[in-house]
Amino acid sequence: MNINDAIIKRIDEICKEKGINICEAALNGGKSPSAIYDLIKGRTKCSKVSTVKAFCQGAGITLAEFFDKEYFNDYEE
Repeated sequence: MNINDAIIKRIDEICKEKGINICEAALNGGKSPSAIYDLIKGRTKCSKVSTVKAFCQGAGITLAEFFDKEYFNDYEE
């Protein structure tokens, strides 16, 4: 799994846990949903921390909570 795959997996997990969708989280965090959808669809090869942070704010979690999964330590470059 590469870092983008890990981020996409975590976004999906959080949306399911919180009962929200990507669009809601992005808009609540002040970002266009297209920034996250571009990552999910593979149009963006390098995710920005600011995009992940906006998603986190919209989902009501911290960056530390977002990245607090073991698979982030095992990703491939």
